Amino acid sequence: MGSELPSPMTGTVKEVLTRPGERIAPGQEVLIVEAMKMELPVEAESGGTVAEVLVQPGDRVEQGQALLRLA
Repeated sequence: MGSELPSPMTGTVKEVLTRPGERIAPGQEVLIVEAMKMELPVEAESGGTVAEVLVQPGDRVEQGQALLRLA
C-alpha cells in the first residue's frame, strides 16, 4: 500500500521536481510551493517510488492536501 505526501502549508505549486516512476529518498525536495511570497521546498517524508503526482504548477493547495502518492 502506498502513502501520500501532504502539503505542509497553503500556497501555490511553483514547480514539480519529480515524476511518476522516479525513486525518491527521504528528505529529497519534490516540489516548490509559494506561500506568503516565499518559495518553500517540500521534502519527501519517506523514500519510495512516485506512483502519481496529484498537482501541477499553478495549482492552489491547502495545508494537508495530498501532493503526490508513493508506491
